[in-house]
Amino acid sequence: MRKIDLRTVPWLSFLYLLCFLDRTSIGNAKLYTMETDLGITDTQYLLCLTVFFFSYALFEVPSNIVLKRLRPSVWLSVLMFLWGVMMTVQGLVHDFNGLMVMRWMLGMFEAGLFPGVTYYLSCWYKRSEFGIRAAIFFSAATISGAFGGLLAVGISKMAGLGGKPAWAWIFIIEGLVTVVAGVASFWIIVDFPDNATFLSEAERTVVIRRLQGDAQFSAAGEKMSWRHIRKALTEWKTYLCMIVYAGADMPLYAFALFLPSIISEVSYAATPANLLTVPVYALACVSTCLVGFLADRYGNRGMFNFILLSIAGVGYIILISSRNAALSYFAVFLAACGIYPCIRDAWMSNNVEGSYKRSVSLAMVISWGNLQGAVSSNVYRANQQPWYPLGHGLVLMYIVSGIISTALFIFLLKRENARRDRGERDEIIEGREGGFEANGRFASVDDARREKGDEWSGYRYTL
Repeated sequence: MRKIDLRTVPWLSFLYLLCFLDRTSIGNAKLYTMETDLGITDTQYLLCLTVFFFSYALFEVPSNIVLKRLRPSVWLSVLMFLWGVMMTVQGLVHDFNGLMVMRWMLGMFEAGLFPGVTYYLSCWYKRSEFGIRAAIFFSAATISGAFGGLLAVGISKMAGLGGKPAWAWIFIIEGLVTVVAGVASFWIIVDFPDNATFLSEAERTVVIRRLQGDAQFSAAGEKMSWRHIRKALTEWKTYLCMIVYAGADMPLYAFALFLPSIISEVSYAATPANLLTVPVYALACVSTCLVGFLADRYGNRGMFNFILLSIAGVGYIILISSRNAALSYFAVFLAACGIYPCIRDAWMSNNVEGSYKRSVSLAMVISWGNLQGAVSSNVYRANQQPWYPLGHGLVLMYIVSGIISTALFIFLLKRENARRDRGERDEIIEGREGGFEANGRFASVDDARREKGDEWSGYRYTL
């Protein structure tokens, strides 16, 4: 597995670092007179944050379908190159309209990376191996938060160069790096296990058999069928997991977009505020990787989610009630350690079988979660500074919904596993006794596995 790890996880994590950096750097740029230079109001700034998430959510599901039809090395590279161009041009805009258009385009091209990579990694690893890889990949978001603050401070020294202000150079430099990475990705990203050229034929066979032994029966390849997509669209797990995901994603985006402002508004100037975000994100990165490892080792992804969201809730309760800068800064650490490590995509991926069904289900869940970024972009209003009670209160409301839906998801998955243990979901298999007509009739167990995916009676959901 080390050979696969080295060819997949590090580079994809780097790409997500750039993705999240490009997405949230507007929060750092705001501290360097961006609003004044562009002549935009606080409401217009919030609209620029909001429009990103509408295009982002709109294009996630179509992008995952295209990813399955094309090679990841082609589709992900094209998307990255184009959003790098949009990011660069964002540093050249002169008014509100230009910034709005660039944020829409940035969201459209960034939309395919996170759901695409989440699905892509689930096609390479067993369910018990996926969590730590997904955690390492997602930890890039925390690294980008820390690195973004440091980078913004460094790039701000270029203010005035070429007649451009500091905020413009933040967008231009980060965008150009993304363009170069997008071009390089065409040769670095590898494709799915059944046609990965860096593996020998024997190695590809071993990888596919490992996945099939882990109830991923579609690992050897699956033909495109609208039946699989309809299953994803009508799956109860998809919609409940969307609520779980929203309960973590809205707080995540609110945190990432407004952390510099939250810190700066409790008596810190722009550059110290950006620097003070670094230790927060560093701790969040360590927590994310640690939780991913422990969840893979011990299971109980839902319980980890429940505990983490509870920790985040405590952090936001303190933020709502505190009027002390040091205490609020401590609460930010609690919030980061609860929000970032939350197990969302790995939990959903572990409980969906069928490559197309998993692709669409993951995209739907992630799309709905990211759409909450449109909400989080508007909850921290200038007239609420410096303590932002309304913003923190709404974030806490989402966290509570995440806790409740997580508990419900655990209960329903456990109940369904118990029904399968009792034989209530058994199919009729020719030549064997038992089973119920309502669960289907099949020529063999393998036929039942391929046809029903995670609905097969022998499949057990990950709690």
